[in-house]
Order: sequence, then structure tokens, then C-alpha cells
Amino acid sequence: MKKFRFTYIILSCFIILSSCDKRSTERGRSYLPDMEKSQAFDTYSENPNFEDNMTLRKPAEGTIPRGIMAYPLKKTDEDMLLAGKKYFNPLEKNETNLAQGKLQFERFCSQCHGEKGDGQGFLYTSKKYAYPPANLLLEKTVTRPEGEIYHIINVGIKIMGAHASQLSQEDRWKIVMYIREDLQAN
Repeated sequence: MKKFRFTYIILSCFIILSSCDKRSTERGRSYLPDMEKSQAFDTYSENPNFEDNMTLRKPAEGTIPRGIMAYPLKKTDEDMLLAGKKYFNPLEKNETNLAQGKLQFERFCSQCHGEKGDGQGFLYTSKKYAYPPANLLLEKTVTRPEGEIYHIINVGIKIMGAHASQLSQEDRWKIVMYIREDLQAN
């Protein structure tokens, strides 16, 4: 039994030592060379594997990116009223959310609506935008439910475009909070 154990130990040491190779640049044998050296395609390069020869593929129909919730309502007056009844700001009103809402408002909204929300943004006052943006301080906007404002940011209204692809849901709600708590409160 001792002889078997000793032979086993010697054999194990031999295998371990023989597996060590000082030539670190050599990778050894490749058993699946097609996996090791696969042909990679750049995103915008031609790809003969597809009928249209395009490498970049469109997402499957009906898929939604991770972390994004689909917004079911459309750009209609009926859906805007429904959003006003159905959606409420889920975020806690605190200084952090208000500060982030102000930052996002300055980045995405103030160019048209103005820093004060009075519709006198740079794009309108410089005559680069001929149609006056909404004044967020008017009574009709002040009395509008938060869900309607959120809906407008999502899908747009009249000639205002949708901003859902540019802002996360959380940031849209922070902008709504900033409009309500800071701009319209003064």
C-alpha cells in the first residue's frame, strides 16, 4: 500500500512538473481552431452570413431594451387625459430629485421653454424657432395633472417632439417634479 502511495505521489509530481512550460508565448494545442480564430465582423461592415449583407441587426420586433418600460399611450388628447388619471409621480420629493430634475430641465427643456419655464427659451427668442413654446407658468399648465405632463414629455404634443428616447423614465418624473415644485411654485 505504501509503495502504491509513493508511486502515485511521484507520478503526480511528474505530471504537474511536465505540464509547466517556460515558453509562455506558446498556447499549446488547439482542439477547436474555428472557435479560437473565429471571423469577427465590425458593426457596420458587410457580412455574407445574412441576406442583406449587414452585420448590425435590428432588434426583434416587440422587444424592449433592458431597464425600459414600454409606454402604452399614444400622442392623442384622449391618451393624455387618461395619463393624467392613471399616472402619478412615484419619486420622493427631496432636494436630490429636485436638483437632478432641474439639471435635466436645463439640458432638455430650457432651450425652448426658457430657464424660468415662461416659453422664452433661446431657440424662440433668437428667432431660430418660429412657433412659441408652451409657457409652463400659465394656469392651464399649472392645473394640469402630473401624469399629463409626463405624457407630454414621453410622446410630445402638437409640434413638440417626444423625449422618451432621450430621457429615462426616472429623469422624466424628476423634470415633472422640478416644474411643479420649483418653476410653478414661484
